[in-house]
Amino acid sequence: MKKLVIAAFIVAFSAPIATAGSSIERACLQSDRKAVSRNLCGCIQDAADLVLDKRDQKMAAKFFKDPHRAQEIRQSDNRSHEAFWKRYKQFGNTAQAYCG
Repeated sequence: MKKLVIAAFIVAFSAPIATAGSSIERACLQSDRKAVSRNLCGCIQDAADLVLDKRDQKMAAKFFKDPHRAQEIRQSDNRSHEAFWKRYKQFGNTAQAYCG
């Protein structure tokens, strides 16, 4: 029940944001992963809209096609990459909690 209330809250307050961009949803739908579905990819996009700005979403969307790029960013000594990776981890935690 608690997850349902949280999900409803997130959807209600992220709906205007979600229409602004869907780079992660598109990348997810175009990926070759077995579990791809419109519902799951939409849910992941909703989580991204809550945590990541458009620039972060564009970078994260590239990871669907090039997972090695994520590893490069994670291991980078660049401060902006380090800051991005912290936000990306938060996005991952949010998506996991929200989308199951």
